[in-house]
Amino acid sequence: MIPRIPLANIVVELCLSPKSNSAYSALDAALADLRSGKTGEIPDHLKDAHYQGAAALGRGVNYLYPHDYENSWVKQQYLPDKIKNKKYYVPKLTSKFEQALAQVYEKLTKLSR
Repeated sequence: MIPRIPLANIVVELCLSPKSNSAYSALDAALADLRSGKTGEIPDHLKDAHYQGAAALGRGVNYLYPHDYENSWVKQQYLPDKIKNKKYYVPKLTSKFEQALAQVYEKLTKLSR
C-alpha cells in the first residue's frame, strides 16, 4: 500500500516552501570538478582500511571517527589536497531553513580553519 497521506503532505510542503537551488548547484560544481579531473586523490586516512596490508599503505591511519567527538564533528581533512579549500555550497537566505543551514555551515567553516 502506498502511504498516500504522508506523500500528499510532503508534496504540499515542497510546493509551498521557498525555493533554493544551492544544494544542486553545489553538487553540479563538485561533479564538474570531478569530471574534469580537478579533484585529486582521496586523503589516505579516509581510504578503506578493512583489509590486511591497508595500514602499511597508510590507509585509514589517523582517521578520526566524528561520532566519537562532541557534536559528532572533528577537524580533519575530507577533500583531496587540490580542492581542500574549495567551497561548493553557497547558501541562499530565502528561507528560515536555509538560513539555519547557513549558520551551521559558517560555524563548521570557522572550526575547520
